[in-house]
Amino acid sequence: MKNLKTLLLIAVFTLGVAGVTNAQKVGHINFEKLVAEMPGTKTLKLDIEKLGKTYQAEIEGMKKKLDAKVQKYSTEQNTQTKETNDKRALEVQQDGARYEQARQFAYQEMQKKQADGLNPIIEKAQKAIEDVAASKGILYVIDSTPGKGLLVKKGEDLFNAVKTKLGF
Repeated sequence: MKNLKTLLLIAVFTLGVAGVTNAQKVGHINFEKLVAEMPGTKTLKLDIEKLGKTYQAEIEGMKKKLDAKVQKYSTEQNTQTKETNDKRALEVQQDGARYEQARQFAYQEMQKKQADGLNPIIEKAQKAIEDVAASKGILYVIDSTPGKGLLVKKGEDLFNAVKTKLGF
């Protein structure tokens, strides 16, 4: 009976130690907040705002010209021939199509510039997270950005360590 208790105690102790050595260190970081606070992101945001203002000025200029043309043609419509009115209607339609194309082009260019600018920033952030996790012996890092599904934050928060690693 005494041997059985000893064996049972050794088995429980061995399983308990094995469970502790197999425990995985887990960390978490608010990835969106990290990327938003990076200096490169702030610079990118300013560049995109500047580009947006340039496109907006060009598009508003096109819109004003189109509106003026429509207004002029509308007031002169009764004094012109049917052929002239038809040509003018086609001209207005083509100008409207060019205006819409310019708007779509501006939107797509801004999206492309943002994506091209964000990719290296995201890669830099991910590399810093990997480096910090490795230096702290953390095997899993979970994104704690609100809405990502993280319910419990009992692991180590890597936000400040990654910010330090990135130098801001």
